[in-house]
Amino acid sequence: MITPCRYVEWMTQSTHVGAQLKSWRERRRLTQLGLSSAAGVSTRHLSFIETGRSKPSKDMIIHLSECLEVPLRQRNTLLLAGGHAPAYSENALAETPMSAVSDAINRIVDAHDPYPAVVVDHQWDLIVGNRAVSILTEGAASFLLEPPVNVLRLSLHPEGMAERIVNLAQWRNHVIARLRREVEVTADAQLGALLEELLTYPSGGEWHEDESSLLVPLRIRAGDTELAMFSTTTVFGTPRDVTLAEIAIECFYPSNRETAEFFRAKSE
Repeated sequence: MITPCRYVEWMTQSTHVGAQLKSWRERRRLTQLGLSSAAGVSTRHLSFIETGRSKPSKDMIIHLSECLEVPLRQRNTLLLAGGHAPAYSENALAETPMSAVSDAINRIVDAHDPYPAVVVDHQWDLIVGNRAVSILTEGAASFLLEPPVNVLRLSLHPEGMAERIVNLAQWRNHVIARLRREVEVTADAQLGALLEELLTYPSGGEWHEDESSLLVPLRIRAGDTELAMFSTTTVFGTPRDVTLAEIAIECFYPSNRETAEFFRAKSE
């Protein structure tokens, strides 16, 4: 069995653009016929591209990438491998072109107070969080809170939030499954390494799925109080910038009155 990290490493080591496109096609479980039909190109031409007998144009690489739902960062990698300039910008949030986006993010996070909200990048590293986040991270080891703070590592590390998470096994399963899907979709080597790291953390024991539950809750102790929350994830639609495409805003909401009252009291 190829581990997630080694599978990604194998894929990214293929510098030939045709080989990389083939890897993405296989990753999406598409045949050459399936991709050629979706892209409107002949299977013969697609075969020539994948074997290196034909050099694809910049537009062709972008078109095939769109059909394969390749993330923007990896599309730039494909373009470079094909001898073309990247097509998608990558601006930091602090840069002028991103000022409107940065303002919108800050408004969303601030408006979610008194409940926790975090903004993360594609590696799940914390970009910004509101003041309520400190309630969730209270008691975590200092090295886990040093920038860059990885929120998945922080939540599952035995010296992080894990010891206070009541439903650790269930929450861990949710986090691992989500990260595994992201590794599969993005072929990101760093995410693959993070997944392998998280799999070494304590499992939290056995758990049984509650079929009546609509959402996977986060149940965490805060002193003598057990907090119960669910989360929503917000991403930007139709992004044309790598940074923008990879940003996610995670907002936590109280699942019961006790949790809501606890956070409101803390904000006063």
